[in-house]
Amino acid sequence: MTFYIRAPLRPLALGGAVICFATASAAQTDNRDEFFWLGEINKATIVINSEEGLLDPALAPDIAAALQKVLDDGAQPDGERPGTVISFEPLLIKAGGLDVTLIHAGRSSQDMHATYRAAILRDGLLDLAQQLNATSTTLVDLAQTHADTIVPNYTNGVAAQPNSFGHYLLGHAAGLDRDAQRIREAYARIDRSAMGTTVLNGTSWPLNRDRMADYLGFAGVVDNAYDASQISSMDQPVEVAGIVTSIALHTGNFVEDVMTQYAQTRPWILLEEGGDNTYVSSAMPQKRNPGLLNSARSDASTAVTLAMGPIIQTHNITPGMSDPKSVDDNAAVVEAGIKALNRLDRVLKALRINPERALEELNADWTASQELADLLMRDHGLPFREGHHFASEVVSHARETGIGPLDFPYAEAQRIYTETVAGTDYPQDLPIDEATFRATLDPVAIIRNRATRGGPQPAEMERMIGEARQNLSQGQAWIDGRREHIDASLSNLDTAFRRVQAD
Repeated sequence: MTFYIRAPLRPLALGGAVICFATASAAQTDNRDEFFWLGEINKATIVINSEEGLLDPALAPDIAAALQKVLDDGAQPDGERPGTVISFEPLLIKAGGLDVTLIHAGRSSQDMHATYRAAILRDGLLDLAQQLNATSTTLVDLAQTHADTIVPNYTNGVAAQPNSFGHYLLGHAAGLDRDAQRIREAYARIDRSAMGTTVLNGTSWPLNRDRMADYLGFAGVVDNAYDASQISSMDQPVEVAGIVTSIALHTGNFVEDVMTQYAQTRPWILLEEGGDNTYVSSAMPQKRNPGLLNSARSDASTAVTLAMGPIIQTHNITPGMSDPKSVDDNAAVVEAGIKALNRLDRVLKALRINPERALEELNADWTASQELADLLMRDHGLPFREGHHFASEVVSHARETGIGPLDFPYAEAQRIYTETVAGTDYPQDLPIDEATFRATLDPVAIIRNRATRGGPQPAEMERMIGEARQNLSQGQAWIDGRREHIDASLSNLDTAFRRVQAD
């Protein structure tokens, strides 16, 4: 399979099927494959070495012409695009004779391959960051839309407390924001050139490693020559796999939470019907299967599966071995992460919330019962555990008798309270009137009256949405800045290379 890390429409082989999809940045970085980067490395070598006395300037134009022919031939529809030094060099020799190998001074396939692997992973991380930013923007937009939509939240698979759906979504957005941070941190470690380290201990040629890194768009060099191709080039794909795993787990967690609603006869959250969002059963006319959710979960699982590859391949091998270094395999890990995020984005845009049904579910159960214990402790000094016991007894009696929170008799609450505190020094009569008892069980009031930082109350929702949007804006600026830096560096290299060609 020929795999271009940032082609406009990219093939990804999964389980024998070929899946094609585009990414937001594809048009900017078409065909930056191994062949492309070997060409850029050779360009930079010709420019730098001819200017710094390591290559006879008189020979540089002919060598540059030979390289240009190889690159032009490789750009043809059926042109050869070899991805290894040992297969690229014969084309150079054929085009320009043995003198072209003078550019091999102080180089090895080890440092050249380590450099293009880092460059391709670097491009892939920017693609991943772009899709993550887009999906996170959709998530924050939806959170703002539903800042005041009150829904049940669940713990241990059971309805636990009322919450703003927007607040719940911002919680998921916070998880994806940490993934964005991980991408930026990993990028800084991967954005280092190995060129000039040769096999593992450098060379007697006084190569200008920093200038090479600048021309190839790297922020710096891998400092230790042994680390360059023996250690860091092995742990880079493992680190990226860890990021993809985290993204996939966040995706799967969200999808599974939504999926539980489909077990209900009257869910409060569904997918908009149509397209491939849902599909009918071949046998049961009433069913609307959540196809998009199933696909998103499957994409997340595939991403986790592929991400395990570099970890297993790096396990129990000596430093520098090629096992975890495959460009195609590691690019497939990144692409799987992008695909999972892309599908999650579609899920978010297809969600349809029924606020009335959500509130009905809240009022049909006792998800607001903790508020009784909190109120009794906060306003009346009753220890929380005693108030918790009272609220628990209310819930037990209600469930035994089939009474919901909206209909629970205040007199029964008074009786249960008195029985609960009997034999203690606490007030023997329930210290809240009926109106307060009813208001305490109101899910909407509970959300409105939350007082702690990071809660779902309107003021905190406004603050957190604002900060989330600021993070997304800064994240996009970071992506754009990294891309502009790489593009500008490669443009500078092309300008310098053309000067050599013209001499």
